[in-house]
Amino acid sequence: MVANERPEHEDAKRTERDSPFRQCALTRAELPTNDLIRFVAGPGDTIYPDVARKLPGRGVWITADRASVAAAIKSRAFARSLKRNLNVSDDLPDLVERQLAQRTAEALALANKAGLVVTGFDKVATRLERERVLALVHGSDAARDGRDKLDRKYKAIAAGGGFKPHIIDILTIDELSLALGRPNVVHAALTPGGAAARFLGEAERLARYRSGVAAAEAPVPASGAAKAGAP
Repeated sequence: MVANERPEHEDAKRTERDSPFRQCALTRAELPTNDLIRFVAGPGDTIYPDVARKLPGRGVWITADRASVAAAIKSRAFARSLKRNLNVSDDLPDLVERQLAQRTAEALALANKAGLVVTGFDKVATRLERERVLALVHGSDAARDGRDKLDRKYKAIAAGGGFKPHIIDILTIDELSLALGRPNVVHAALTPGGAAARFLGEAERLARYRSGVAAAEAPVPASGAAKAGAP
């Protein structure tokens, strides 16, 4: 073999790994990886979610919403895909949601460390008036009146500035407070930056998981996209 030359099968694996599409083992629909959750078989042939897509082993990809994960358990989609008996916990949908929520909270903490987050009703209102805001965040259990006032202001400013407003309300007040390391965080605003964009992506992923992914609206991949079971 010529020095630095890779075997053909390694090139094939690399192509599959880099593909932006996978096939859902439940519906057989090809979707962007952001609309799927990857699962792997770990110790004891137990299925574990791999929301970061980093665990070794052959992956099983399922449409990234709670209903699809529950249906995959019921239909034995994991066993069919990996062609062996597996231990699949009934609380797997809850475990996925907890991991996605944790990633969202961690991304918010990183955005805070980067200096991209302000909290408190008055400070958020001032930030909306003075700077471009990437996302407005409320505790999911926050009072409606305060949320509505900030939402109206943010939407009006976004309309005037020609940008899309992002309003996030998927973490509770306690979860926001824990992520940001301060008590009673009800409202927050994130200014643009890499860490803020990461938080927005994780938050939208969690929201899609809870509300459902419209697979029929997903773009059709180019020919040669990876099939189910690719790493």
